[in-house]
Amino acid sequence: MQKPSLPSGTRDFGPEVYQKRKSIMNVMERVFKLHGFVGIETPALENLATLQGKYGDEGDQLLFKVLNSGEYLTKVNPESLDNINYAELTPQIASRGLRYDLTVPLARFVVMNRSTLSFPFKRFQMQPVWRADRPQKGRYREFWQCDVDIVGANHLLSEAELVEMYIDVFTSLDLGVEVKINHRKVLDSFLPLAGSQDAWNSFMQAIDKFDKIGREGVSNELDQRGLTHMKSAWGMWCDLAEIDNFQGIINGLSSIEVIQNEHLQQGIVALKELWGLVGGFPQVKLDLRLARGLSYYTGCVFEVVTNDSRLPKDFKIGSIGGGGRYDNLTGIFGLKDVSGVGVSFGLDRIFDTLEILNSGAIQKEESGVIICPMLVEAETVAFNMARELRKQGIVVEVYPGSVKLKKQLDYANSTRQRFALILGDSELRNGTVSIKDLKNGSQEEISQDSILNFLQNA
Repeated sequence: MQKPSLPSGTRDFGPEVYQKRKSIMNVMERVFKLHGFVGIETPALENLATLQGKYGDEGDQLLFKVLNSGEYLTKVNPESLDNINYAELTPQIASRGLRYDLTVPLARFVVMNRSTLSFPFKRFQMQPVWRADRPQKGRYREFWQCDVDIVGANHLLSEAELVEMYIDVFTSLDLGVEVKINHRKVLDSFLPLAGSQDAWNSFMQAIDKFDKIGREGVSNELDQRGLTHMKSAWGMWCDLAEIDNFQGIINGLSSIEVIQNEHLQQGIVALKELWGLVGGFPQVKLDLRLARGLSYYTGCVFEVVTNDSRLPKDFKIGSIGGGGRYDNLTGIFGLKDVSGVGVSFGLDRIFDTLEILNSGAIQKEESGVIICPMLVEAETVAFNMARELRKQGIVVEVYPGSVKLKKQLDYANSTRQRFALILGDSELRNGTVSIKDLKNGSQEEISQDSILNFLQNA
């Protein structure tokens, strides 16, 4: 009789563990919905043509390919079998694969369903993904990702909202974390020093391993990759990254003459704007060594690591979240000029960490409004106003950018919001807000101090 077993890198979850994991996802979903995100699901199987070429060479090697059904060998070129040419053989016997992440399937979903979606499209998705990696603690071949993405908005309010959601989730879970931020344009500014695009790509892959192998490990990796000429740049990079002050890091970047170019200036401008929105959170840190190896990121990048003082000193699990902006991803599928930004929560690593701390999660009731900033000066006010309302369990989202009110209200109606809180010039001057009831069309102006009372009694 055959003894049953599990494939390496996979796990069963009994009732107790399932409930604990579900409670964590409930906390995430509550925060996601508080910010106005809606859920979707996509198939476990995707066409290999959809997946390949989106994650870099290393990522492509970790894709699980699924054999075609039926007599798949009958259509194989005999020479491919005789010579065991895997590169030629694989496309002939496998046309599908298990999804590697949730972002590429999202891009495909948006392209295929764009006529029925309201943009910006704010979706969350919590499903398993698969990678043919070497299993170890905190790294599995089958694991869950919990993603939130904003597609169709190219404004740093979206990045700021995702950072705040990270903090909201981990605060609710009572888990101490550090949210690292960086910008790919800053990384791109070092491209001339690499000498070629291929060398730069290899450099990015090497520094992406910093958390695992450290400064000296990356230096040795550069030697192995034939990038010894980049070791001085890596040294400068690390010296800057060790400055524990945002403005100090920015000043240091601006002082390196060999990287002063358009990429660097664009990256610095974006980071300053984002820092103006999220720099007040003590959990947020600018980390220049944050590269994010996935090739589709084009703007801000994020990564979350645990720094909870209650964890054992020898506890190591890697990042528990990450993401960034991907301006060009949907263009691969034929839909151009649609920007997106998203982050992922690593459910399995979060669960393993909370198990060490013996933590739990609590659900709260929900309701909802949208805040409409009518000018740039209103964006920060709206962002801060939404944060305070969410603390009281109100579902709130801020429209990403001070565009025309009609466009904001059209979005609010298409996503079935109940109230729109309008912040224009007169409202800012008077310390008020205009509240529009999107159900009956009525509108009134009240003081900003009265918003919570109004919504709780509506």
